[in-house]
Amino acid sequence: MTDAPGPPASILVVDDAPRYVRWITITLHGSGYRVLQAGDGVTALELTAVNTPDLILLDVGLPGLDGLEVCRRVRTFSTVPIIMLTARAAEADKVAGLDAGADDYLGKPFGPLELLARVRAALRRARYAEAPSAEPVFRHDGLEIDYARCEVRRGDDVLALTPTEYRLLVHLARQAGRVILPEQLLAAVWGPEYRDELQHVRLYISRLRRKVEADPDHPRHILTRPGIGYIFASPN
Repeated sequence: MTDAPGPPASILVVDDAPRYVRWITITLHGSGYRVLQAGDGVTALELTAVNTPDLILLDVGLPGLDGLEVCRRVRTFSTVPIIMLTARAAEADKVAGLDAGADDYLGKPFGPLELLARVRAALRRARYAEAPSAEPVFRHDGLEIDYARCEVRRGDDVLALTPTEYRLLVHLARQAGRVILPEQLLAAVWGPEYRDELQHVRLYISRLRRKVEADPDHPRHILTRPGIGYIFASPN
């Protein structure tokens, strides 16, 4: 069952394979979630705008308006968590999903337990905001994190981060000067369901650097300690 008080979370399932949509819907209904369905990208955009779901499960391989383009368009008006469903295992395809604004990806085929674990984790991350900080604004070498507004700026530019990218950046910044192991990042940002997904950290760190660093190939903020982990450069 869902692990949150109040009304059940609503999940939009977007896939052009009716049998797959039915299977996912039955699985989600069995755990108490409300489900919306769309078989194409245009319908998915309309349902997202009108119904504001709590989570979107979005297939990459949609006809016409594909899942990546749907994700990009959703990100112009919503920060709803998006899990991309893909039969493609190549890293380039996963990176394409992250670049489009997805928060996570789930490779087909997957079982009901894995699906529900990912759904719970995504909803949990969206539900619980970061704890208040003693410092309302964090600044380091031209980068500014406004915790109250959940806003990140580099110079005069407001950066378009996905919710997961923002949480990752905040977790690193709040421990600036300390090396954090990949496993620790997974547990803190994604949850215990992701303890074996070390590739997640590498892909998201790379994506985050492309947004926050002036020169991602020579980062000044998010640094790597080879063979150990990552460290956000100390503002002192």
